[in-house]
Amino acid sequence: MTTFAQALHAELFGLPTDDAPLPTALDALLQATHTAGPEQQTAILHQLAEQLRNGAEIIQRYQYRAQWDRLPADVAEGLRTAHDRAEQIAAALDLAAPAFNRPPAQPPGPQASHAETARPVPPTSPPGPNGQHR
Repeated sequence: MTTFAQALHAELFGLPTDDAPLPTALDALLQATHTAGPEQQTAILHQLAEQLRNGAEIIQRYQYRAQWDRLPADVAEGLRTAHDRAEQIAAALDLAAPAFNRPPAQPPGPQASHAETARPVPPTSPPGPNGQHR
C-alpha cells in the first residue's frame, strides 16, 4: 500500500518515481513493456540485450559441447549461427535503446502538394534564325 501511495503522490506532484528494478525473467520483462515510461523502455531494451548476451553464452557452450561430442556438423554450425545472431541483436538493441528516452519527434506540418508549390515556368520564344532566343 505504501508503494502505491508513493507512486500516486509522485504522479500528482510531478515528482520522479522510485522505480523498482526491472525483472530478469523474459516473460516478466515482456509484461513490464506494457506500462513502461520512456526511461524504463530504454532500461528494458538494455536488460533484454543483456539477457540475449547471456543466451548467446549458453548457446556457445552447447556449440562447444556439440563439437566435443562429435554431433553432426550442422548442429554445431546452427548453434554458432544462433550465437552470432544473438550477439548482433544484443548490440543493435544497445544502439537503439537511447532513442526511446528522447521526446518523440514532432510530426511534419501539413505539406502543400507538388502542384501548389511548383513555380510556373515562363514560356520561351522559339530560337531565331541564328539560334539565339529573342
